[in-house]
Amino acid sequence: MRDTEATTDGADVVLGEDWVDPQSSVDAELRDSRNKRRAISVNRSPLARKIITFNILGLVVLVAGVLYLNPVRDSLVAQRERALVMTAELLAEVFVVQQSVDGTPDPETEEDGLTPDVVRAVLAETNIYDTGDVVIFGPDGTVLGTNEGLPRPDRPEVVGLEGDERSTIITDFLSRVWEAVAGLIDAQSTEPPMPVDSVSLAQEMLPDVFNGTTRIKGGQDATGATRFTVVTPITVEGAVRGAVALTSVGGELDALVRAEREQVLQMFVIAILVSIGLSLVLASTIANPLADLAAAAEIGRDKNSNAAVNAGRVRIPDLSGRPDEIGRLSKALRGMVSALYDRIDANEQFAADVAHEIKNPLASLRSAVGTLRMARKDEQRERLLDVIDHDVRRLDRLVSDISNASRLDSELVKEEEEAFDLIKMIRNLTEYLGHEAEGKGVDFISDLPGTPIVIHGLEARLAQVFVNLITNALSFCEEGDAIRVWARHRDNRVLVVVEDTGPGIPEEALTKIFNRFYSERPEGQFGNNSGLGLAISKQIVEAHGGVIWAENIRPTDADITSDPLGARFVVGLPV
Repeated sequence: MRDTEATTDGADVVLGEDWVDPQSSVDAELRDSRNKRRAISVNRSPLARKIITFNILGLVVLVAGVLYLNPVRDSLVAQRERALVMTAELLAEVFVVQQSVDGTPDPETEEDGLTPDVVRAVLAETNIYDTGDVVIFGPDGTVLGTNEGLPRPDRPEVVGLEGDERSTIITDFLSRVWEAVAGLIDAQSTEPPMPVDSVSLAQEMLPDVFNGTTRIKGGQDATGATRFTVVTPITVEGAVRGAVALTSVGGELDALVRAEREQVLQMFVIAILVSIGLSLVLASTIANPLADLAAAAEIGRDKNSNAAVNAGRVRIPDLSGRPDEIGRLSKALRGMVSALYDRIDANEQFAADVAHEIKNPLASLRSAVGTLRMARKDEQRERLLDVIDHDVRRLDRLVSDISNASRLDSELVKEEEEAFDLIKMIRNLTEYLGHEAEGKGVDFISDLPGTPIVIHGLEARLAQVFVNLITNALSFCEEGDAIRVWARHRDNRVLVVVEDTGPGIPEEALTKIFNRFYSERPEGQFGNNSGLGLAISKQIVEAHGGVIWAENIRPTDADITSDPLGARFVVGLPV
């Protein structure tokens, strides 16, 4: 029975093989291996580690690229710079309006301008929530006033504007790790550059501002926080009367960047967890079946290499139901193992048959030699010598046929198939063997198509098949009998038939006639055939993807008990 399915205790897959032993030690080892593994074991599966590593590596590269390019920070910087510029320009307009309303000349300079008292009063009346420091410069670059010491009221609550207080645990942790690593790397480097002073930075930009342009520049304060300073002119009737410098709150932008980066990192962590989970699932559907297949093969290899007797056959897990490459691999491995055991069984049976067939002539030889020692008459000695000669020739023929049969498989694999005209090859054989049949008084009829039939195969091997069939038919024919060889093209096959009018084939022999060493010969031909001819013919035909069978020719198919009119051998080959 082939592919018998069975479930072993504790197994989670269906196993099958030509012969099933539920108590096989191989199955026990496979079950133990699965029970130890259960789910995917990353530390034992290099394939699972590669799948997880490659999936995580892609996410790491993606997140690293996002953080390196930092488009969120660039967008926040641009927005913050525009907001600071607008605030500075609005504050400058406030001072312009204040001077337009006041309109009194400065007693010290005797011209319209700003005084520290006016600056102080305007800054006290103006609530600016989005900036840190405000510095007002005079037309000569002197500082007229700042908002230092002035009360800074809290922003009133705005309906619909929610606060942006988000946790930055991951970002803070990575920042500390980065600072620690950078500290170790730069321990022997030079001192870091001095932080930028906002007032000094604003004064550096005053020459351009007094020319009527607005300037903005960023830097780090004493605490290392990022701050932006914008300087815009106070223009009254086309003349620059001063400048307003606004500096953002230290670390405000950094906090926003950390919050946005925290979101990216949180998504990264979630993506990592999801990727690992999916990778484990993917690895379990790939690595676990492959591990089972490898374990079955390794167990078979180890047991076959040991001197101990294997208690059971190696059985490959049946995963052929999977519609993927693993299913194909399982099916192929099971087929290979099944073919291997079939070959082992065939070799064992062949060896037993060979031993049995050789013993017969050897026993005859031993008997003849023993009798020859006691023979007294020359006639007896001559008769015994004839028996010895017959048995020696029988042994020689048997050994030659056995040698040819044992080499046939490897030779069929090594030889290259070619396209050839089957009809031409059969016609040449019939012309040659027809003369031999005529010499025996047997009519030989050839009924072959006039058009070529080209097939792919080994021409010499197929010629051997038809020679065996024709000579086999000839050996059963007597004077007055007939042999007919005919061929027909049927769809994608060609049928070649060899018929004879001999005694036919015994019914009990129809199922055995293609077995090795089976011979159903007439009494006068005993020992002249090894019984391998038809077995070799079947092996060659099946190697070409064809079929061969034997049947008796009867007067009517309705009465199978009627005496046969002869034997018919049919060979079907693909075209």
